[in-house]
Amino acid sequence: MTATFTSTSVLPPSPFLAAQDLTLKQVIQTIPKVYFQKDAFKAWKSVAISVTAVVLGYAAIAFSPWFLLPLAWFFTGTALTGFFVIGHDCGHRSFSNRRWLNNWLGHLMFLPLIYPFHSWRLLHDVHHRHTNNLDQDNAWTPWTAAEYEDASGLMKAVYRSMRGGFWWLASVAHWVVLHFNLQNFEPRDRSRVFRSIALVSIFALIFFPSLWLLAGPWGVVKYWLMPWLGYHFWMSTFTLVHHTVPEISFHHQSDWHETESQLAGTLHCDYPRWVELLCHDINVHVPHHISVGIPSYNLRLAYGALQKEWGPLIKQTRFSWGLMKRIISDCHLYHPDQGYQRFRDSSSR
Repeated sequence: MTATFTSTSVLPPSPFLAAQDLTLKQVIQTIPKVYFQKDAFKAWKSVAISVTAVVLGYAAIAFSPWFLLPLAWFFTGTALTGFFVIGHDCGHRSFSNRRWLNNWLGHLMFLPLIYPFHSWRLLHDVHHRHTNNLDQDNAWTPWTAAEYEDASGLMKAVYRSMRGGFWWLASVAHWVVLHFNLQNFEPRDRSRVFRSIALVSIFALIFFPSLWLLAGPWGVVKYWLMPWLGYHFWMSTFTLVHHTVPEISFHHQSDWHETESQLAGTLHCDYPRWVELLCHDINVHVPHHISVGIPSYNLRLAYGALQKEWGPLIKQTRFSWGLMKRIISDCHLYHPDQGYQRFRDSSSR
């Protein structure tokens, strides 16, 4: 049995209050060990699915009449999201037991997305260690009303758009702001981050001029920009839905509890099956937050085990435009004791 959603944006009493002594290790122990095992055939099968889908997507872009291009772009962007998910497994070392292979393939999958692998990997680890911690989580934590009031006019406008109708561009802003600045990383990690940034830069300096010469400026838009925006649509949507529905709570460090945040602080959301296939079940997010060591192809099995043991603590829903409307209409600013409030409600106080 999974937790159901209420229509209120005020947080209900947490069912976790009856289990404050529960540790993450205890939760992990309820997942069969076989679901943590890596399977080379399944791992490379996911690569084959993504490469095939991307090739088909670009063929569709090349040969589609103009009125079918939006469909071809969207399909290709979704397929490219599969590249990210494979790199995501590599970053968590859940693709292979060989570190060099995880690093090599992770960089390769991220290159078409212009994503520096080690930059993303290290920052993403911060998100997993501090999920839903208002003081330390770096994955789109909501602002408090005080933070919003203290921000500049430009930053307020950016935040309002990213939490509103332009949510689908939020991943682009996240990519630009965080992943190319060496100051965002510990000194010991900066050499690896620099190498990833340099590799992406070299790729871009070769790829974009070549594409421009071969296909012109429209070719850059047609073959790269539009599919890339389709990828960021899914990155933005997945991330927002995973952590932003009104029933999910955030806490300051003094009140933060690791197990509650990882088990009850993220959302399982069912999408159309073709999306889940091309994106390798990235939507099955709860087991991934319990342990990043679970490969993507075992997430559904692990989720079944968690549902059986911890169902009342798990939040689950189905993707719909109504869900997105609810998120972008209600989930703006956050108060640890009251939950989300809307921009207009905050400004009226």
